[in-house]
Order: sequence, then C-alpha cells, then structure tokens
Amino acid sequence: MATTTELPVTLSKDEILRYSRHLIMPEVGMEGQQKLKAARVLCIGTGGLGSPLALYLTAAGVGTLGLVDFDVVDYTNLQRQIIHSTADVGRKKLDSAADKLKAINPYLNLRTFDTKLTSANALELFREFDIIADGTDNFPTRYLVNDACVLTGKPNVYGSIFRFEGQASVFATEDGPCYRCLYPEPPPPGAVPSCAEGGVLGILPGLVGVMQATEVIKLILGTGEPLIGRLLLIDALGMKFRELKLRKNPDCPACGTHPTITKLIDYNEFCGIRGEEGREGKPVGNGVPEIQVEEFKRRLDAKDDLFVLDVREPHEYQICNLGGYLIPLNDLPKRVNELDSSREIVVHCKMGGRSAKAVTFLQQAGFKKVHNLAGGILAWSDRVDPTVPKY
Repeated sequence: MATTTELPVTLSKDEILRYSRHLIMPEVGMEGQQKLKAARVLCIGTGGLGSPLALYLTAAGVGTLGLVDFDVVDYTNLQRQIIHSTADVGRKKLDSAADKLKAINPYLNLRTFDTKLTSANALELFREFDIIADGTDNFPTRYLVNDACVLTGKPNVYGSIFRFEGQASVFATEDGPCYRCLYPEPPPPGAVPSCAEGGVLGILPGLVGVMQATEVIKLILGTGEPLIGRLLLIDALGMKFRELKLRKNPDCPACGTHPTITKLIDYNEFCGIRGEEGREGKPVGNGVPEIQVEEFKRRLDAKDDLFVLDVREPHEYQICNLGGYLIPLNDLPKRVNELDSSREIVVHCKMGGRSAKAVTFLQQAGFKKVHNLAGGILAWSDRVDPTVPKY
C-alpha cells in the first residue's frame, strides 16, 4: 500500500540509530523506514486494543499518529489498557496516552481528537489519514468505521476481543471484503455481552492489538501477506489460531458492485439501540420500570416488602452482593416458578443491562410489580454504599 503523502522524507542521524534494527532488514531498509515516517495512521480508541497499537506504531517510527477518544482512565481499565498507569486514573485517556507516546518517540507527530467518533465527523477525520485502525468495543462504532473507510477508500485494520477469544482482519481495501461482507446485520441488542459484562483476559487485547499493529506496518511497507480476505480467530485459552477465508460480497450494500450506502447513517438505530450506548455498553433508556438506588435504599430502610432478585452469575455474586436471591439471567426462564408474582420485585445486575432484560421477561410472564435497579450494583457502590466493591 502506498501512502497518500507525496513529500519525500529523510531520516536524521539519530533516527537512523533509533531504527537501525529495521534498517538492516532487507524487507524494511531505508526506503521502508521512510515509508513508515511518511505514513499517517488513525487509531480509534486508546483502550485495550488501542494501547498496544499506539505504543508499537510509535516505537516503529510511524510518522503521524492520530488518536480518537473521549473517555477518562478508570481503575477497571488498568488490567488491560497498558498505556495508562494508576497515576492516570481520572485523566483523559488522550492526555495519558500522549505522555507515554511522546516519551517513547520524540519524532512522533501526534494528533489527538478529544471527541466521540460520529457520522458527522468520521469522513472528515478519515480523509486526513492513510490507514484506520479500529480499536472500538461496540457494534455501532464498528459499522460506522467500516462504512467511513469504504466511502473514503481507507483500509480498516480490525480487531475485536471477548473473554479468551479475539478476531483480526483487514477490511475495506480495493479488492478485499469489508466488515459488512462478514456481518451484513448486527446481532440483536444485548445478544453479545460487552467486555464490561462478560469480561476479557487482560493479555488478550495485547495479543490482538499487536497483530493489528503488524498489519498496519505491512500495509505501509507493501510487504508480506496482509489479512485481506482472511479472518484470524484467536483462542487464547487453547492458544489456537484458525483462519476463515472471506470473499467480497458483490451484493454488499457498502462495498458491492451497486452500493446503496452512499452516506453515513444513524448507527445506534441501525443496531437497534434505543437512546445512546455508553462507553462500556451500558444501556440507557430501556423503557422498563426503574427504581433509583437512593429510593431503593430508602425503601429497604423502611422495611418495605421488597424481593431483591440478582440476575448476575455466581462468580459475580462472590465478588460482591446485596443479599438478593440469585437466579442468573440465562436460568430465569426455567426457574421463574421460584418467584412469587404477588410480591414487589426489584431486579439488579452489575450495570442494569441484564436486569432490564429480566424485567422485560418477567413482565411478559405476567409479573406486574417488578422494577429494574437503575445502574445496578455499580450505582449502589457509587451513590449509596462505597464499601461494596466495584468490578
């Protein structure tokens, strides 16, 4: 892949020393390192995938690196987002990442975009870069990145992670398939748990993110066999790698012979998400009866006859609990007979997503007095009892 930058670049004496282990490789050499310096790469997100992506691209000598993020560093990030440290908790991720990257390579031209990637700004942002590296964690943004890459003609270096499993590919090249060729339709809302609900092995984004960085560098150098038309499946638990061959779908609405997607759309609506989805997949505005944690506390203190139902998993219950009756969400249909429909029920989970599904199910089963604890046990810890551990 040739970058769009036409101006010749040169390496200083210090840069030649810094990149000497690249320069003595015939596959890179002086010309390849100059390509790296001339390249412009945009990383979407500075989290689990974005951390190794940005660190290794910076160290490798990519000349211009763009970072898009609007989040702040949280304690729960530190288990996997290695670009951030404990001292960075509460800081903007962009500021934290910038400090680390500039310390690694002072020759880096770092461009930061403190914004959420949206249909309104994606095309303008993407046009300024040669390659887009997708480090996002939700389906609306993945479809947005894909469509914007197709419309601007930029390769989409893709990665995703969940628990012990990961995926990597290169989408939206001229001859290769795009993300929609693989996933024409998004899964139903809530069908795939977020990492915040299902968890992720902290090492896994490092493994997948480094693969993405490798693919970016191969595209810049124009060498090797990129993951175009191939989906790499990673099973970290078994340390097994499988590959699926992907073909460009001629009927794809984005990259097919007669595309129908000619502009960016509302991707939350496309993915069936009401309202706005939070950074970690927190649902907002589910349309189910809710009770706030403060009101829940007041009613518990008043000894109101409330039945507390916890729909998390047993291993989560062991981390912390409110003393509720445990029926994991997936077990609820076969154990609903354990509940008394005449009592008032308050359902909770970690953040409110699974419990909202449980409330909807119970309503359909004929339960009249059932409420979702808004924000779940995390909101309880934040606003009622800080001694309850957060996870």
